[in-house]
Amino acid sequence: MITFSTRAVRALSITLLCLGLAACGETEKEVVTLDPVAFHDGDECHVCGMIITEFPGPKGQAVEKNGVRKFCSTAEMFGWWLQPENLHLDATLYVHDMSDTDWNHPDDAKLIDARTAWYVSGIDVPVAMGGVLATFADEQAAHALAREKQGRVLRFEDISQALLQDIASSGMRHDMPDMHRHGHSHH
Repeated sequence: MITFSTRAVRALSITLLCLGLAACGETEKEVVTLDPVAFHDGDECHVCGMIITEFPGPKGQAVEKNGVRKFCSTAEMFGWWLQPENLHLDATLYVHDMSDTDWNHPDDAKLIDARTAWYVSGIDVPVAMGGVLATFADEQAAHALAREKQGRVLRFEDISQALLQDIASSGMRHDMPDMHRHGHSHH
């Protein structure tokens, strides 16, 4: 006949109870998807407040469990992201892949992970606020635009506040396209 001591039975019971509670906690964890979302008419840039869809060029967004922040340009997204209080957020950053979409109306189905994108700066094309950072999923597409427009190709980790200031002040931007079309006047 097999006998168990009270102490052994108690230890085994506590171990099984702890394993059961740990397993319950794992199944109750909330699954949060950080997928990109579409830009809609009326969406305002988280930084400057401008209506995002009224401007050409790639846009950016930061998606985290507490919501989505949308930006009228990739430069505005980086300006926000590079603030010390934002760098540690558990956010996924997205930008448009401009190799396969219309510059004036980027396709939201072409949003890609900003950390793996290729960026082209120093080119003269219309964008919203912050200067030009054209975005591509494909390295060759980025280099082709850089050659064509005499720009330079960058990676995510190359972009700093100093670089953003340089591109914003370089004059290589058109951040107020056709104000009459947007209901503003030039008087």
